Amino acid sequence: MLGLKLPTDPRWVNIVEKNIEEILTDHAYCEQKATSTAISLIVSFPEYTELVQEMTKLVKEEISHFKMVHDKIIDRGWILGRDRKDEYVLQLVTFFPKGGSRTTQLVHRLLYAALIEARSCERFKLLSEELEDKELADFYRSLMVSEANHYTMFLNFARQYGERQEVDKKWEELLVYEAEIMKGLSKNETIHG
Repeated sequence: MLGLKLPTDPRWVNIVEKNIEEILTDHAYCEQKATSTAISLIVSFPEYTELVQEMTKLVKEEISHFKMVHDKIIDRGWILGRDRKDEYVLQLVTFFPKGGSRTTQLVHRLLYAALIEARSCERFKLLSEELEDKELADFYRSLMVSEANHYTMFLNFARQYGERQEVDKKWEELLVYEAEIMKGLSKNETIHG
């Protein structure tokens, strides 16, 4: 369903289990960044009314997810750690060349967002199935559905605003590129890395 070309190595969960505090901190910041992305799309492309409407809903949902993750951190007696660079996203967003028409820029941003959500969904599914901590496994199962919905929403918007065949070609090329990125990752207790 997600179209990912390279599934996460299940051994990644073993890395996560050794430092739950780190994965929760990273996850909290992923939710915060997803909120910022939705706000940025509103600010950058206000003329796309349907997109603005959906991004407004997404801002509320993503910030509520941030709070849910932050609450998990507090419940475990921890505090939110510092943000760190997301190597996955930093590498991913270099795929498309800068510039182009506003529509092209929008489509590229939507495709990046779709792929980030797809990878998050895949990771949450793995955590929901493999974590020994059943409370966290259930938590990730509940969030997995949201991530899948976000992935399809972003991809559908890209197809709506761009030329369908061109968008699908770019999507396939981005998926192949992302698989190459993933070969060098899955070694840290981060949602994408």
